[in-house]
Amino acid sequence: MEKVKPKYIISSCLVGVKCRYNGTCSSTINLEDMIQSGEAIPICPEVIGGLPTPREPVEIQQTEDGIRVTNKAGNDYTPQFLKSAEEVLKICQDNGITNAILQSRSPSCGFGKIYDGTFSGKLIEGNGVVADKLFKNGISVMTDEEVLYQV
Repeated sequence: MEKVKPKYIISSCLVGVKCRYNGTCSSTINLEDMIQSGEAIPICPEVIGGLPTPREPVEIQQTEDGIRVTNKAGNDYTPQFLKSAEEVLKICQDNGITNAILQSRSPSCGFGKIYDGTFSGKLIEGNGVVADKLFKNGISVMTDEEVLYQV
C-alpha cells in the first residue's frame, strides 16, 4: 500500500493536543481522521517557536517598525513567533504541503481576524504571524471556523 503524502498542516490544538496558551485544545470539528490517514501533519507554531504550555496570552501590535507580539505586561515574544513562522513554512516546503487549516483568531494561526493587541477582546482584520507567512508563500490558509461552515 502506497503511503499517503500529506497535503495539509493542521493546528495541533484542533486535533486534541492541549497546546493552547491556557493548556487546552479547541477541537470543534473532526480533523483527526486527516492526521491518522497521513493526509495532514499536526503542528503547534508556538511550541515550535520554543514557548511553553501553558503560557501567557499574547497579541500582535502594529508598530512603526512592523509587528510586535507581546503579552499584557509588554514582554516581547516576536522572535519566537518569527522563528516559528520560518519553521512551519519549511515543514510545508519540505513535505510539499500546499494547504493549512489553522486555529482562528490566534496570534500565530489566525487568518482574516485577529485580536487588536489591546487585550480587550476586540477583533480586527489581520493575520497571525504564521498564517501570514504561509499565505504570502503560496500556501492556501483556512481557519477551523471556515472548515466548520463547509461541512
